[in-house]
Amino acid sequence: MAFDGITIAGVVAELNSALTGGRISKISQPEKEEIVITVKNDGKQYKLFLSACASLPLIYLTDTAKAAPLTAPNFCMVLRKHLQSAKILSVTQPGMERVVEIRAEHLDEMGDMCQRILIFELMGKYSNLILCNDNQVILDSLKHVPSSMSSVREVLPGREYFIPVTCEKKNALETDKNEFFQLVKAGSLPVYKMLYQSFTGISPFIARELCDMANLDDRKGGTDLNEDELQALWEAFLTLVTQIKEKNFTPVVLYENGKEQEFAVTDISSFAPENRKTFESVSEMLAFFYHSKNNADVMRQKTLNLRKTVQTILERDYKKLDLQEKQLRDAAKKEQYKIYGELLNTYGYGVEEGAASATVLNYYTNEEITIPLDKEKSVKDNAKRYFEKYTKMKRTEEALGIQLEETKKEIAYLESVHTFLQIASSKEDLNQIRHELYERRYIRKKPDKQDKKNASKPLHYRTEDGYEIYVGKNNLQNEELTFRMATGNDWWFHAKGVPGSHVIVKAPHENPATEWDMPDEVFEAAAALAAMNSKNRDQEKVEVDYIRKKHVKRPGGGEPGFVVYYTNFSMVIETNIDRFALTLID
Repeated sequence: MAFDGITIAGVVAELNSALTGGRISKISQPEKEEIVITVKNDGKQYKLFLSACASLPLIYLTDTAKAAPLTAPNFCMVLRKHLQSAKILSVTQPGMERVVEIRAEHLDEMGDMCQRILIFELMGKYSNLILCNDNQVILDSLKHVPSSMSSVREVLPGREYFIPVTCEKKNALETDKNEFFQLVKAGSLPVYKMLYQSFTGISPFIARELCDMANLDDRKGGTDLNEDELQALWEAFLTLVTQIKEKNFTPVVLYENGKEQEFAVTDISSFAPENRKTFESVSEMLAFFYHSKNNADVMRQKTLNLRKTVQTILERDYKKLDLQEKQLRDAAKKEQYKIYGELLNTYGYGVEEGAASATVLNYYTNEEITIPLDKEKSVKDNAKRYFEKYTKMKRTEEALGIQLEETKKEIAYLESVHTFLQIASSKEDLNQIRHELYERRYIRKKPDKQDKKNASKPLHYRTEDGYEIYVGKNNLQNEELTFRMATGNDWWFHAKGVPGSHVIVKAPHENPATEWDMPDEVFEAAAALAAMNSKNRDQEKVEVDYIRKKHVKRPGGGEPGFVVYYTNFSMVIETNIDRFALTLID
């Protein structure tokens, strides 16, 4: 799934067609590393989404609106100053680099027409958005890069902009046949490696596809190719280059075992037609492929601090649990001290004063036992000392039993919160968990009251048969679903033995007086949802318990969403829900 130079070429062709001549009407920065630019052109409105996230840089047109913060970040303000109401002159790609340049013109403070260039570098962890003037001098950037961070190039206001050259590669669009033959035959590396290491913009995936188009074994060395094989590879390469030059792109998502595996902007012949899904535009393809991945990446960043807080408390509790269990094991020796005291009171008259030990008959086992003594104390005082030890350890054991139970409950609760932080898919989900932690004094910073009013709701699905399925996304929603929304004969699902969502399947009619059943497909769909929204969601199969809601009870003094049940059914289910016909209800 490489966002290579060929994909960039497809995006640029689409953006150039849609945006050139249009005017920028709005600029927002909904996330730390995301910019959304709204452009009006030919009576239409386009939203250009740009993400310079290190793990997932993206650029495409979207219809999705994201809420912007009330106070715009500094870089967003700079963009508004220089690009608001600007006319887009062109969208270009230098060479086949993973770089997009948007050139626009606007009136400066003096009323003179000037040009600005917004440069988007999609280069993994080095991804950045850079605003330059028409002399390629940097005005500002989303990420500042001083010399202490990079010895190759500084990205700071006032510095001259240039694309760093880290390796010598040829532009595929400017390569002739002779140069192509020389480059491919230049080494003994596998031919697909020679291709992507020699030409800018070609990823390993596309290099393998070129070999497949030429009917070549991609593991074969470049020096081992004969003239016919070189010619076939050149023709495949030329076909690709021609498609790029003519802007003849075919956006496609490729499937393997029913899951999205790759994407490309040219048709990929190595995948069967049933494993290919074509799209009208490159943006539509990218939005389809990356939407969930980008959302997950953003949520990982947003939940980072909370996850660290919860993980720190959990690690402290794990250590506390180990210590308490060790102390409990030590306290289990108390009965031995009680026996020592009793035997010394019984046989103490025969023990010499100042003895270091006493060997007497243990009338509980009819065996001799040696009892250590304090030589500075009398036998009676030694017996008293052992009884005191017994009493102290008994009190310790009783207190530890309570503490141990409290520690286990806290660990179970925090593990559930940690799971729900990983499942969280929206700002509203996160806010609800933050309020939950604040109310239980795990975090000190008080959340915004407005966030609590805009709390998220449980996921709501509907099957083809009309059954309603609800999925809790945190402990508070689990509590609400199970003990307020569900009725006695509704079916209740939960991943066995691990933190996760409560899943409720509502009865087909209101307040059913008798028990009711449902199709096997609904049981399996609900179980799959419980598996997918649990700590074990990354496993291929998960064991799920299910039971009538009336048999699910709330334990006394338990945290929200914690339940007990004793008679239940179980099934092992795959975590993939795509095979079920479920409609997500807003």
